Amino acid sequence: MSIRFTARARRGMVAMTVAAGLAIGVAGCGGGGSDDKKPETSASPSKDHGSKPRAQEGQSEEPLAELRGPDGLTLKVTSAQRDTGGFVTVNGQLKNDGSKDAVLSSQLTGNETEIMKNGQSFGGATLVDSKGRKRYYVLRDTDGRPLTTTGVQTVKAGDTVPIFMQFPAPPTSTNEVTFQLPTFSSAPIQISG
Repeated sequence: MSIRFTARARRGMVAMTVAAGLAIGVAGCGGGGSDDKKPETSASPSKDHGSKPRAQEGQSEEPLAELRGPDGLTLKVTSAQRDTGGFVTVNGQLKNDGSKDAVLSSQLTGNETEIMKNGQSFGGATLVDSKGRKRYYVLRDTDGRPLTTTGVQTVKAGDTVPIFMQFPAPPTSTNEVTFQLPTFSSAPIQISG
């Protein structure tokens, strides 16, 4: 046998295999005549008429606190979770209820030089433990960047922006702290976990 004959035979086998595969695929996907029947049973509609947010989605049903800020801004603190790594993550929703776009104040970043050089952030936020007489500032990474949402310059009218901030964890005996963010009202929040 020559090499040409062997090569032709292989190409023929590959072509036949591909053609058979396509034929089986088409036959499997094809509907075929009039024997299509509707299912005898149908799924029943849900009784609650819609979905509701669940706790495992990271949002509590009621916010822990609602802070009012300038220009129609509202911050709803949705969770304050103590993590095993020794920190507390505060999550929230920043909403602009005003009629025009709100430009965020540079005061939200705080006044520490190391944080300010990394741009707009929520690095000015603090947790205050009045019983332990301590104030907890936003954590920073090894390059001095705050562990918060960064880069939010404006919030358009009617828009909501999810934000987070991480703080050192107070002692496990401390479950309530006061959350403070410059230019916003302060409010007590419960730490879970």
